[in-house]
Formats: sequence, C-alpha cells, structure tokens
Amino acid sequence: LNVTEEKFVLDTLAGCTEYKSVLDVVVNAFYVQDGRYCPISERNLYIVICYLATFQLEEIGLQHFSRIVKSLDAAKMQKFLRFFFNDLYLNTWIKDEWSHFYDSVYVKENWIDPLLRWQPKVQQLIEELTDKLSNRTTTVKISRVTQPKEFNLTAPKPRAIPPPPPAPLPVLPKRQPVPPSIYKPPKERKQLEEIKAKNIQKAKVSVFCSCSILSFILTCFFCIVSSSQILELYLKHICFCTKIANGFSSRIDNIPIKLNTAAILREGALYQRKMEEELKRIENLQQGAGDPSEFLEWQKQMRGKDLEEQLAEIEYRRLQGKLSYEEAVLAHQKVIQENKKKADLLRQEKAELMHLYAEKHLQEQKEMKELVEHVMEGHKNVKQVKAKIQEYKQQIVQQVCEESGELLRQALEEEEDKNRKRYELIQQIRAIESTPSIRHKFVDLTDTGGHGLFGEMSIVELRERLALLKEAQKATEEEKRDQIIHEKQAKEQLILDKLDQISQFRAELGRAAALKQEEKKKSQSGERPMKDERILNLQKKIVEKTMERKKQAGLL
Repeated sequence: LNVTEEKFVLDTLAGCTEYKSVLDVVVNAFYVQDGRYCPISERNLYIVICYLATFQLEEIGLQHFSRIVKSLDAAKMQKFLRFFFNDLYLNTWIKDEWSHFYDSVYVKENWIDPLLRWQPKVQQLIEELTDKLSNRTTTVKISRVTQPKEFNLTAPKPRAIPPPPPAPLPVLPKRQPVPPSIYKPPKERKQLEEIKAKNIQKAKVSVFCSCSILSFILTCFFCIVSSSQILELYLKHICFCTKIANGFSSRIDNIPIKLNTAAILREGALYQRKMEEELKRIENLQQGAGDPSEFLEWQKQMRGKDLEEQLAEIEYRRLQGKLSYEEAVLAHQKVIQENKKKADLLRQEKAELMHLYAEKHLQEQKEMKELVEHVMEGHKNVKQVKAKIQEYKQQIVQQVCEESGELLRQALEEEEDKNRKRYELIQQIRAIESTPSIRHKFVDLTDTGGHGLFGEMSIVELRERLALLKEAQKATEEEKRDQIIHEKQAKEQLILDKLDQISQFRAELGRAAALKQEEKKKSQSGERPMKDERILNLQKKIVEKTMERKKQAGLL
C-alpha cells in the first residue's frame, strides 16, 4: 500500500471504531430483516460499507465507492445497499435510533439528508448489481466415465484330483486298574468311632460328678448341721466318690496338659474361691433369710411419691408452655404493627428518592449534551494537542537520558570504591595468614583444667573413680542376681504346691464324674424296656392307620 491508501485504511478503521454504536444499529437491523442467512463473520464488512456510505461518500466520490462495492460479492452488496438506502427506513427508524446518540437536528442535516441526496445514484449502482446477478451463468463440466473391458485370457485345464488317503485306525487309551482302597473300609471311620466312644465316657463322668455334688448340697441344705460337720460330710462324700470312680479311671484317658505359671495360679485360686463360696452359702442358709415385705412396702411408697412429683412437673411444664404461647402471640402482634410503621416510612423515603433521581437524571442529560458539544469542539484541536504531546515526550526522554547517564557514572564510582576496599582487605588477610602460629600443645594428665569449679579433677583421678564405680556396679549386680535366683526358687516351689493341689481336686472331680456316669447307666437300663415298648406300640398303631387309609382309598 502507498501512503494515501494506508492513510485511507487507518481513517476508515478509526471512524468505524468511533461511530460503532451508530453503525451497529443499521447492521443489527439488517441481520434481523434481510440478512438472516448471512454469516456473522461478514459483519465487519457491512460495518465498513455502512461507514463509507454515511461519512465518506462525499470525500471519496461515487466512482471510488462503486469500485469498492463491485470488488466484493455482488449478491451481498446488492442486498445490503437496497436495505440501507431505503427512503422509508432512513426517514423513520434509522433517524430515530441515531437521534438517541446524537442531536436529531445534527443527524438530519449531516447524515440523513446526504444519504437521501445520494440515493438515486446509489440506486443505479444497485440496478447494475442486479443485472450482473441475473446475467450470471454457471458452466458444469461433464466428466467421462471409463468403461472397463475384460481381459482375453485362456481357460485353464482341469487338474486331476488325487484319491483321499485311508482313515487311520483309532487308538484306544489304556484302562487304569481298580484301586485297592475300594475293597477296604476307610481308616477315618475307625478313628471317628474311637473318638466318639471316648467322648461318651468323658460326658458320663462329668454328669455323674455334677449329680453327686448337687446331692451333697441338698443334704447340707435340708439338714441343720455346723460347719465342722459340713466339712466332715464333704470329705466323706469325696472318699465315697473316689471309691466308686476307681472302676472308671482305667477307661478315661489322662492326657497331660502343660500349664504355664499364670494358668496354674489362676486355677488354684479358682478352686479355693469355689470352696469358700460354697461354705459361705451354706452358713447363710443355716442362719436363715430376712422378710422382704418391709422393703417392698417402702419401695412402693417411694415410687408413688416419684409418680406424684412427675405429674406435678408435667402440669407445671404444660402451664409454662401455655403461658409462652400467649406471650408469643402478643409479640407477633407487636411485630406486625412495627412492620406497618416501617413500611409507611419506606414508602415516604422511596417517593423522596424517586424525586431526587428524576432531578439527577435531568441534570445528567444536560451534562451529557454539554460534554458532547465539548467533545465535538475538541476533535478540531486534535492535531495541535498531538504536536504538544510529542514535544513534551521528547523533553521527558531527554531528561531521562541525562539522569540515566548521571546514575551510571555514580554506579561506576561506587563499584571502584568497593573493589579498592576489597583489595585492601585481601592484603590484610594474606599478611595475617603468613605469620607463623604454634600448633602443638603439651598436655599433663595429672593437672586439672583450672576452670575454678568445685568438682574439678584431672584425667588420672577421673579414670580411678570410674574404675571404683565399675566395681561397685558389679557388686550390686551380683547381689541382685542372687536375690532373683532365690525368688525364682520360691516361686517354683509355690507352683509345685499348687500343682499338687490342682491334681488332687481334678482326681476327686474325676471320681465323682465316674460315679455319676454309673448311676446314669443304671437309670437308663431300667427305662429302656419301657421306652422300647412305647415305641413298638406306636409303630403298631401307625401300621394299622396306614392299612385303614389304604383300604379306604381302594374303596373310593
């Protein structure tokens, strides 16, 4: 682009930016009415054409304007110019919309009247574009379709088919022999039977023991005897149980169980506690129990009092709730009255604010008109202002250059001072390093440090004291070791005593269980015939009933 064309493009861009609101009115209306199917990407094109037709048509002339329009798409330009240069649109809504931004007289004299004056000539341009569109022809190229031809190939001779090979004979897999375990009974069955028999024996012994202890307790309860007599009876009962359980001891498996110290002490304490509880319970039964009627009467009275207090509290709360309800109603009424008063005040304030807003709006309109006039005057003096601004900027640049040179000179001087001081400091450090220094120091282990402390000592004395402390520590460790050994031996003796006691209790309980098991067997042997007779009778009755049912079914 040359200088004139570049200036024209820049002026056009500045004008489109300045009068954007005015141009948007026309372009938006065009997209709503006639340009519904036009792409939105061409909006800037229509804005430029509208700006040239409105503000630059007098300067560039119709010929230059026509050349610009014809260089673009004829259909789009014909549609837009026909819409924009419509007499009805220019005199009605376009004029009204532009009057919202600028004065109506200014709009009519400077914009609408020139457009109406150029309208006949622009109409000729529109007709030329229409003729161009009507005479446009489209040529469509017709492409030939290639017709394929078959190849002239010789037919191949048929090939001889060989006979199929014979099918291979099937090979049968070898049969596996029958395992020998099929003809032998499994070992698990024997093991289960043995375990079952052992469990039955153990259960019989435990039941017999519990029954014997229960019988002993009942005899003590219903007979009035002293504690010494109870102990004698208990020992006799245990001896009797041991004699009877001797026959079952050979059948019961005594499997040894390894117990730790805690388990032994715990089991011994358990047996001791059981014995004490049993004796205490028997003594209480001998002394007799008190009558609980007085306690029940007192309990009934106290419950009645509690119920009365609860009812009184409920009634009190109910009345409190009723009272709070009444107070809430009154408070609600007061709030309604206050809200009404506040609403009246707000209405008055709103009316005053609306009046102030109307006055302010009128004042702003006046200020806006004055500002528009001032801006229009300011456009005329733009070049002078630009020249002044450029001179002012040049002065500022010159001042900045002078100041930067001065600052650079000061920085160089400061850097030279720093380097000189650094060099002097390095020389001093090197001089200090060059002087010889005594690096060896002789130490006397018998002398103290000389710090003036009370517990100060030499290294030799410190070593002697450490040796004495080690000997004392070894002596204390030996004493502790001997003490631990004695305690361990005493504890082992206590555990052995507890084990003896536990074994005695277990033996007695086992004998009692054996006696109980024997008694149970005797009782079962007497009941079995009766039980078997009952079962037989029931089976007979069932058979008779089934026969009768079948007979009745056959008759039916």
